[in-house]
Amino acid sequence: MSYLDKNLFSKQEELKLSANAPLAVRMRPNSLEDFVGQQHFVGDGKLLRRMIDANQLTSVIFYGPPGVGKTSLARVLANISNSIFTYLSAPAASVSDVRSIVSSAKNTLINSGKKTILFLDEIHRFNKAQQDVLLDDVEHGIITLIGATTENPFFSVNSPLLSRSTTFKFESLSNEDIANILARAIEDKDRGLGKMNIEADKEALEFIAVMSDGDARKALNALEVGVLSQKRAKLSDKLIFDINLAKESIQKKSINYNGSGDTHYDLASALQKSIRGSDPDAAIYWLARLIAGGEDPRFIARRVAICASEDIGNADPMATILAASAIQVAEYVGMPEAQLPLAQAVTYLACAPKSNASAKAIWQAVSDVKNGRTLEVPDHIRDAHYGGAKKMGYGTNYKYPHDYPGSYVVQDYLGSDTDTKYYMPKESGREKLIKQHLAELERIKAESREKGKS
Repeated sequence: MSYLDKNLFSKQEELKLSANAPLAVRMRPNSLEDFVGQQHFVGDGKLLRRMIDANQLTSVIFYGPPGVGKTSLARVLANISNSIFTYLSAPAASVSDVRSIVSSAKNTLINSGKKTILFLDEIHRFNKAQQDVLLDDVEHGIITLIGATTENPFFSVNSPLLSRSTTFKFESLSNEDIANILARAIEDKDRGLGKMNIEADKEALEFIAVMSDGDARKALNALEVGVLSQKRAKLSDKLIFDINLAKESIQKKSINYNGSGDTHYDLASALQKSIRGSDPDAAIYWLARLIAGGEDPRFIARRVAICASEDIGNADPMATILAASAIQVAEYVGMPEAQLPLAQAVTYLACAPKSNASAKAIWQAVSDVKNGRTLEVPDHIRDAHYGGAKKMGYGTNYKYPHDYPGSYVVQDYLGSDTDTKYYMPKESGREKLIKQHLAELERIKAESREKGKS
């Protein structure tokens, strides 16, 4: 259950367990001064720091990518507040586990006045019923909940629990932050690798920082793998950690991507907005992020097709045709070749003239249909191909446009009392010609109305 509960082990036992823990665990900070990153809420004068300084720490939700310090900061907060720290992993925990911890927290609070911090890792994996169990005890301060999640809590955590907590969004660590953490681990003789007489090249540490993509845990794991593998291979006193060893220690860059969470939608949104904003470089980068993250090319292609219709439309009708072709080719060839038609479509769309006139037209028309009086089809344009239609007057007096000059004749197609306008083309790309054509038709309508008055 709570195998990291500080009360389960003596200090000596904790030291023995820590000695066998991975470097990333051993190097967790013990104080705010040692904590790296997240200065937007732990820095001087920031919200969490003010809560700590005022000794008013309430339940919080820590939200952010892996390896950025959520668990570490929770432990620091327990140390600062002199609270009992109890760890639960949501996927492995049950309601009875939570109730057992709450019961123990009540007794401790009554007998010693000491608070209990429940660190619930991957809180998004708790279902609604499990989260509801926490509500009363969080509200009454029986436990101080620190929930950690890599998924957007506004989608995955119950609203009542969110309203009782303060949410802090963790950002990926900078390359400089990661390099500092690695350097500290190399120098630390008590918890780190300081006893091994390591000489690390700056280039090697910077390489690991870049390849770990803001994840301190992966950076420290790579450092430990490289150092221990070389230590076993060589018996010399000095251990050289250079760029070649760094490359062997971390073979592939870690990419933060959650295909079912908000990263999935954030990147798709960034792609579409970059296309809409006519920035092909940004669009191709976000496409690359989606592809490198393992996103389904069909999802990407669907987004591109939607963008072609919504943001380009009749300003360049080829955009929709190209997007449709990209869907077909991507489906046919699969990855990795599918990235080529997707890249072609994305760059074409980003460079194409933009218009959302057709999109706005259907949005407004659908809104009118749903919220306004439903219009009847005018009799003269109803279907007249069945027996009895003429007796009903359907199709009577319909004017066939191709029988008139320019294949156009003035007649009512909407049956509305007002001259409703939905499609209003812009002065962009091909729509400029469409706008001119519609203006000419409006001129003919105006002349017809004037003749009708005379």
